[in-house]
Amino acid sequence: MAENKTRPTDTSVAQFLEQTENPKRRADAFALDALFRRVTGFEPRMWGPSMVGYGSYHYTYDSGRQGDFLATGFAPRKANLSIYIMPGYQDYSAILARLGKHKTGKSCLYVNSLEDIDLSVLETLIRTGLADLGAKWPVTPT
Repeated sequence: MAENKTRPTDTSVAQFLEQTENPKRRADAFALDALFRRVTGFEPRMWGPSMVGYGSYHYTYDSGRQGDFLATGFAPRKANLSIYIMPGYQDYSAILARLGKHKTGKSCLYVNSLEDIDLSVLETLIRTGLADLGAKWPVTPT
């Protein structure tokens, strides 16, 4: 079976965030880093070239495919902030209804700016996502 393309790296999270070109996006990325550290209690680690992850988990699907992935995290993309709440198949609609301006993908939350959302609701979403993930697969520090 193919291995995950996205794996942890030894790249410095601080250096990566510092290289975010847009000053507003960079400030939001550092604010997210502080929030994720506080909420998760985990030190961040880079996953692939652009994802900042907090904690990890090992999964095994019914198909037999298995691997490791970040438990939660974000990426400061040019178009928006991508926030990763695993597992993406949970129904978080009640929390998301209180979050503010956002879009969703399967396991991603897309936010243009932290000014657009309620950070206390984001904290709730991160905690809930980690608890749900931990109920299925144990989450460990990275």
